[in-house]
Amino acid sequence: MTLRPEKQNMKERILETADRLFYLRGIRAVGVDTIAAEVGISKRTLYNHFPSKDELIATYLQGRFNKAPPSDKPPIEQILGTFDRLERGFASKGFRGCPFVNAVAELGSEDKSVKKIAIAFKESRRIWFRDLLLKLDVPDPEGLATQLTLLVDGSIAQDLVRDDPSMARAAKEAARVLLGNAGVGTGGRDRGDTSKPAKKRSSSRRTRRPPEL
Repeated sequence: MTLRPEKQNMKERILETADRLFYLRGIRAVGVDTIAAEVGISKRTLYNHFPSKDELIATYLQGRFNKAPPSDKPPIEQILGTFDRLERGFASKGFRGCPFVNAVAELGSEDKSVKKIAIAFKESRRIWFRDLLLKLDVPDPEGLATQLTLLVDGSIAQDLVRDDPSMARAAKEAARVLLGNAGVGTGGRDRGDTSKPAKKRSSSRRTRRPPEL
């Protein structure tokens, strides 16, 4: 059933607010009362659009489940470009890590619906790497895709602990090594990689969604 425009607009407002609050403050810390108050509606109105907080959480995570956009760039550039996007994301004011990992950490692995969404997201990113590696004809695209995914997640964790966006650049250099060992030429280190480190997050920077990879 198609919602009327005003109802659809309200649902989008609720979801946008939930997305922002869940990501920045945490899923457990934010109740439906807080979300309703932020939107300026009653809790009953919120429940008319999302019958439970669990459904709102699932919809929030599904909204973060964005596929990498198609690109005409060579596979190697797309793979290494992942880490450039991560570094930019790390430097943004609102970066709080991977929303899927955060959700599983908060709600526990017993929350099967959340874990299922998180696993699907991580696997979709691994498959994205694998498909690019298949084009490069590497010996073990499945294994290498898993290793690259681990570099992504590891750099996210390191940045959260260190508040240092250059962790993405370090992961990129590790990716170069893995790709080189698989017989893929990567063009060597980026210019400037040994110069001054990337700037840490600044409170004056605009809040952005976290990197999708």
